[in-house]
Amino acid sequence: MLKDKVLIWKFKCGSSDALCRIYEKYKKDLLRVAILSNNASDAEDIVHDVFVSFAQSAETLKLSGNLKSFLLTCVANRARNKNRANQCRQTVGLDEAEPVVSQSKTPEQWIIQSEELRRWSRTMARLPYEQREAVILHLRAGMKFRQIAQSQGVSVNTVKGRYRYGLNKLRSILNGEVEK
Repeated sequence: MLKDKVLIWKFKCGSSDALCRIYEKYKKDLLRVAILSNNASDAEDIVHDVFVSFAQSAETLKLSGNLKSFLLTCVANRARNKNRANQCRQTVGLDEAEPVVSQSKTPEQWIIQSEELRRWSRTMARLPYEQREAVILHLRAGMKFRQIAQSQGVSVNTVKGRYRYGLNKLRSILNGEVEK
């Protein structure tokens, strides 16, 4: 990630262009993780809040690891805190969530993707929160179990167990839907 190191260096030197490039580079991955907040507008707010904090930390930022992992951890923590603040760990179905409009898809592609996301959202909502978080952070955000464990403050084995149990439950849910 030499390119990230150059972007960070430019950002720390005051380049707003570098901050914009970092944002554009990781925005989609961060939004995928931020959806843990169960609301599309909250997810966008979380990502923007993380970037505001990141922008304000230019002078004090001491990043020793991977920039993407750092930002994903910040977003996951902020989403987790948002859930705790709301005292609500129920997911919002895609029918109730605000629509996300893509200019690059045809209406047919959008309908297919929307149905797939609706099915995925309903299925994921049936998982316990900790399992859902482990599955999303590992599969969708590409975080390693060690990184997830650090961000959650639990052992790697606990994260692996949550992930395994989550996948097993997803399989059983999806197999049950196929049999119907």
